[in-house]
Amino acid sequence: MSEPRHSPNLAPTAPPQQRRLLGRALDELGLLSVYAAPRDVKLLCLQRFVRMFAYGASTLVLVAYLTGLGTPATGVGLFMTLTLVGDVCISFLLTLFADALGRRAVLAAGAVLMTASGVVFATAGNYWVLLAAAVVGVISPSGNEIGPFKAIEESIVAQLTDPKNRSDVYAWYSLLGLGGAACGSMTCGWVLQHLRQKLRWDFISAHRAIYWGYAAVGLVKLFLALLLSHAVESEKKRQQQARGWNEETRPLLGDDTGVNPPPKRKLRGLLPDISKESVSVVITLCLLFALDSFGSGLAPLSWITYYFKSRFMIEEGKLGSIFFVTQILGALSMIVASSLAKRFGNVNTMVLTHLPSQIFRALIAVPGDLRLALIFLALNASTQSMDSGPRSAFLAAIVLPAERTAVMGTVNVVKTTAQSLGPILTGVLADRNLLWVCFVGSGGLKILYDLGLLAFFKEKERERERAERQRIEREEGVGHDGQADEEVA
Repeated sequence: MSEPRHSPNLAPTAPPQQRRLLGRALDELGLLSVYAAPRDVKLLCLQRFVRMFAYGASTLVLVAYLTGLGTPATGVGLFMTLTLVGDVCISFLLTLFADALGRRAVLAAGAVLMTASGVVFATAGNYWVLLAAAVVGVISPSGNEIGPFKAIEESIVAQLTDPKNRSDVYAWYSLLGLGGAACGSMTCGWVLQHLRQKLRWDFISAHRAIYWGYAAVGLVKLFLALLLSHAVESEKKRQQQARGWNEETRPLLGDDTGVNPPPKRKLRGLLPDISKESVSVVITLCLLFALDSFGSGLAPLSWITYYFKSRFMIEEGKLGSIFFVTQILGALSMIVASSLAKRFGNVNTMVLTHLPSQIFRALIAVPGDLRLALIFLALNASTQSMDSGPRSAFLAAIVLPAERTAVMGTVNVVKTTAQSLGPILTGVLADRNLLWVCFVGSGGLKILYDLGLLAFFKEKERERERAERQRIEREEGVGHDGQADEEVA
């Protein structure tokens, strides 16, 4: 009796089905887009993780360190405000001239400033010396991005990434940043607790050890910046470099058939050209982002950590673990945001995910119970960062390619300026035991930002995306036509 024969279709079809499901899952998570991205984009994502690791560690201890040095809450608020003002000036100058001076050079210079700030904070104790180091260097008082890095990196990512994959890449770029901050917070908390309780270090020495680590991370950031290739530079900068490299092969007499535009003056030549059609878009963006950032400045992460430590007397290690969990929740939510953005658009995703989190943000300080406060903190964290990736993709789509670095830098400067107004007000309210007002005001302002974004940019984003697709298709068409002409010749 013959043995039953197996169906010939089962074995060959199962693996392809599994591969299709796996491929679809990886595509939904955005991992295929990240895998297909150039090496420079992966390096930028790694840089962001490393940088935000340092910011997360610094944020956990900054307010406690300054108060440990004898600074009152109002003085701490003033310190944070002036730090952000200094960041505005330096970031504005560096991002404005980044495309002309070289993006890689500016990123490396920022890493050097970050290292210098860490060294000063680890060795000095004078309020004004620390303030000068924070203003001139790179110290994040809020746990958010500070310095010229983000605007330049996002401009590079937009330049090197296919438009249809941008939301995925930006989502993972943002996710790695939040994950780095989470790891930095937890590492800092437990290292600090180990130094204080096991090794019996005094308060100031233990906190200064954290800033020595901050300086070391700045050196790692510098090394990663130097690994970037020339592809990260703007088109204009690469053309200038190409002309410099080919100078010896030029004919002695120029080609008189073309008409060269008159050269700009030296300083004017470094400035980017902003088209008239972009001016109104940039102004509206700046006003809305200023509203959002002022809300962030009223309740930055450093003051939130201070609130939980002073209100509920939580140890450093546990405090670091709490904010590790909340930031990891925010990081994981970014993956979902990328998938939502593909279906509903960047603006809709930004508003629908960001708005609920701000309601929970406003409620964090209302209950006097630790468990309720932690629940509101976790609910706030679970959706507040979901708009980061779509927002970066939205900015890249809404702004013309040649203007991205300058416009993103200007937007970041406006955001930092508005954010700098918040901490000093928070310090005054903290001295009067009214810190809860900051949480309520912060959530309310951010809700207004969400509604304004939906009203002004829901349709504008679609128009710009269509225009960019048409531009890319025209460029590809010209390239194919040119290649065909060469083959015929």
